[in-house]
Amino acid sequence: MGFSRAVVSGGHVYVSGTAPVMPDGADPPEDTYSQTRRCLEIILDALEQTGARAEDVVRTRVYLTSADAFEEAARAHSEIFREIRPANTTVVAQLLDPRWHVEIEAEAVLP
Repeated sequence: MGFSRAVVSGGHVYVSGTAPVMPDGADPPEDTYSQTRRCLEIILDALEQTGARAEDVVRTRVYLTSADAFEEAARAHSEIFREIRPANTTVVAQLLDPRWHVEIEAEAVLP
């Protein structure tokens, strides 16, 4: 499938659903907290490449494979966004890889 990690349009940055993929195809971390941190690392890197920063994020969408994973995902999310406070939606969904506990999308407004 063809897709972009991030697309800039009209002063906005749209970051695609980002799973906890690891360099060189290594297995993702086993716990939700570490997987969420990995997703956010990828997202922040994509934002940086577009000229945006975490402070420019206005919305995140978090997809979890279980409601039981919420606390760990929320802890990692808050480490980046506690003061920024973007709009957020968190839902439980089945993800493409059974090893993934979380996938995250983000939207930002360019400064």
